[in-house]
Amino acid sequence: MADPRHLAGQLAENATAAWLATIGWIVLARRWRGPQGELDLVCRDPAGVLVAVEVKLRRTERTGVALESVDPRRLRRLRRSLGSFLEQERLPTRVTLRIDLVTVTPSADGRWRLARYPAIDGW
Repeated sequence: MADPRHLAGQLAENATAAWLATIGWIVLARRWRGPQGELDLVCRDPAGVLVAVEVKLRRTERTGVALESVDPRRLRRLRRSLGSFLEQERLPTRVTLRIDLVTVTPSADGRWRLARYPAIDGW
């Protein structure tokens, strides 16, 4: 039987990909796995920037807010993974890179609220 948290995470990633597509983003990969770890989404934004999107679903703030969950260690792993993605996909190394966070939280009416935090990596 599938873990309900895993299923909820997949649904949050699907909702994020759909939302980004509606605002002109191109989803290049979902749940991409490389030697350094996994990238939830890899996208190209409307300006042509290659963006690793970390998706965080939080039903409550009991374990902290989603933005706090991306610590320096996780950012290093995301950067290395995005570099591995560039190499594996043979993309130009001079492309502009960024890491964004999308938080997904349930609202009172049962729908999800998505918020994007661009450039959490400070590149």
